[in-house]
Amino acid sequence: MIIREYGYIRVSTADQNEDRQLDAMRAFGIPDSQIFIDKLSGKDFNRPAYQALVKKLKSGDLLYIQSIDRLGRNYEDIQVQWRTLTKEKGVDISVIDMPLLDTRNGKDLMGTFLADIVLQLLSFVAQNERETIRKRQAEGIAAARARGVRFGRPPQNPPENFENLAKRWERGKITTKELLAESGLSKTTLYRRLREWQAMKRR
Repeated sequence: MIIREYGYIRVSTADQNEDRQLDAMRAFGIPDSQIFIDKLSGKDFNRPAYQALVKKLKSGDLLYIQSIDRLGRNYEDIQVQWRTLTKEKGVDISVIDMPLLDTRNGKDLMGTFLADIVLQLLSFVAQNERETIRKRQAEGIAAARARGVRFGRPPQNPPENFENLAKRWERGKITTKELLAESGLSKTTLYRRLREWQAMKRR
């Protein structure tokens, strides 16, 4: 049987660097054409490269990952995916940073037992790290808001002649497209400002 070897790489964002993981895969002789890379969060497995990889994997293939948190960061999902690949598809997995997690070794009962314990422990750590990061981000945002920092786009203020423009638009003198261009507002902001203006007139 010809054993095909694949590598899976994941970084959380587009600006994170995957070079360390790539170097590790290449050190095992895996060609770039068989290395799948996602630049997405590990919260779930709805990732295009990972899904494409799973479709290609066949029984007897070998999959390398740098560390268990590169596979994912959700405890239960990692367990499910690991079982799907190793039990249902018959794929071997080698976690480079954790030699104990290499399904080619210790296929007896004791080896499987030890690997399962290590997998559960590392999966827990991966999810715990993700939750810690999210908690710190939320705390940072709350602290920034308490200091008066505003997030998102700055509010768009209407031009000084907005009322005159709105009256011309209301009388049909200018089109909505022309009103957008002359006011310099986005469509959403324009409609909100028009509603506010019309409400003021009714008072």
